[in-house]
Amino acid sequence: MIRSLASMAAVVTASMLAVPASADTLVDNVQGVTIDEAGKVARFDALVIADDGRVRALFRQGDDRPEGIEYRVDGKGRVMLPGMIDSHVHVMGIGFGQLTLDLSNTNSLEEALAAIARFAEENPGRPWILGRGWNQEKWGLRRFPTAAELDAIVADRPVWLSRVDGHASWANSLAMERAGITAATQDPSGGRIIRKAGSREPAGVFVDAAETLVNAVVPAPRPADRDVALRKAQDLLLANGITAVADMGTSIEDWQTFRRAGDNGTLKMRIMAYADSAQSMEIIGGPGPTPWLYDDRLRLNGIKLYLDGALGSRGATLKQPYHDEPTHKGLPLLSPAQLRNLMSRAAMDNFQVAIHAIGDAANSEVLNAVEELSLSYSGDRRWRIEHAQIVDPADIALFGHHGIIASMQPLHQTSDRLMAEARLGPERLDGAYAWHSIAEAGAPLAFGSDAPVEPADAFAGFAAAISRTDAKGEPFGGWLPQESVTREAALAAFTSGGAYAGFAEGRFGRLLPGERADFILVDRDPFLSSPQDIRSTTIFETWVNGERIHVAK
Repeated sequence: MIRSLASMAAVVTASMLAVPASADTLVDNVQGVTIDEAGKVARFDALVIADDGRVRALFRQGDDRPEGIEYRVDGKGRVMLPGMIDSHVHVMGIGFGQLTLDLSNTNSLEEALAAIARFAEENPGRPWILGRGWNQEKWGLRRFPTAAELDAIVADRPVWLSRVDGHASWANSLAMERAGITAATQDPSGGRIIRKAGSREPAGVFVDAAETLVNAVVPAPRPADRDVALRKAQDLLLANGITAVADMGTSIEDWQTFRRAGDNGTLKMRIMAYADSAQSMEIIGGPGPTPWLYDDRLRLNGIKLYLDGALGSRGATLKQPYHDEPTHKGLPLLSPAQLRNLMSRAAMDNFQVAIHAIGDAANSEVLNAVEELSLSYSGDRRWRIEHAQIVDPADIALFGHHGIIASMQPLHQTSDRLMAEARLGPERLDGAYAWHSIAEAGAPLAFGSDAPVEPADAFAGFAAAISRTDAKGEPFGGWLPQESVTREAALAAFTSGGAYAGFAEGRFGRLLPGERADFILVDRDPFLSSPQDIRSTTIFETWVNGERIHVAK
């Protein structure tokens, strides 16, 4: 699996070394690992960065280093890896998550209520209490939380808290009152208002499209708030060794925030953006995807569409009813005709289409739509399915058709395992989080986190991908272990695969001559460490475009 870099070393030609050496930086004494042009793992000991931020050359042990280079960095024998690419995040959600209430670490309703009360007391000037991260399944609640439970601790201000997956939100009575929601309010198409038992009175939780009923009255962040949130998100991602992301659901306001950072020189990481609507796509991109901006740091690639909700809130659409709610099959957010119309609208102007599909019915619908539209739209489309969590085994082979990219998040499997068993029942787990089977069918893999839904931790995702176990090493031997992937495949899915998924191959994602010098220095080799040790990887430094951006404290 580990291949030599003889062919790469050969690119260190006289013409390369003819460039004035003082413009170059040699990073030496590293244990370098990258993905080569054949998709295999390759090793090196040093690299030269040109003054334009690209890799000029790689060196193996025993190769002569170029003479006369003015700048030399001692890697201190640390492991060098390409910068991690997270292929599914919500950048502004990460940033705002650090500025609002985070309930993701609460383990019970009581803990959550105590955290909410504490946050409200510490922030008396906030007109709304906003936050995210609650998970009734993790709490062992076996039901959704209620407005009455929020009212008991915060009654003087509206409270609006998003579930961990972002597909349901929890309101207190004052928030519902501000939104004008009563027993007469109808469920919107693609949404569900959870009602009090035996009545039509809203209980306090709103699923998928029903969230918009309250979102419409939540005060919008100011541009200055957005700028702070972007800085917070970048700091977190870069500290975690993530140098590039695919931002799923970019609004016009988000795009302008990214542009302000690019214009003033504070956009440090790379963002491949996918618009939150056809309107945003057209306003931002106009006749097609934008050019790469700010030295390959920003581009609008296409559009993100939502076809269904999430498994945890029973919004994912299934072919058969939920095992733990036999009268319910999920909440489709688009009709088959709407899906095809939106995909066609994007494809006719060469925008890339990324479609959120979690349930087996949703994935089947997307696969069939791609099959149909590929008759009209040829060329390199790189259709993307985001999540692809539950797939009918009979449909898996379709992933290999037309180069459909499976953009998947390994940490979802470790978080969702018990909940997925409850939602589906043991007899319907084949095709659940089926990374290996989908890759074997010929689909390119791109791994991510869905942060802030899961932590933006590529090494935890890497460990889950190769072991199918969680941070405690459970279950022993892995959950559906036949669906694990090799270490080589996991590294590729978090680096070169992520670049390919965003039409960025050749620009960044691999440490090869001509590509951007985005890399991290870490304390261990993921090919020589156990999954548990990989989760504990320390990131010493993060470099983007040949510039050291983050140094661990």
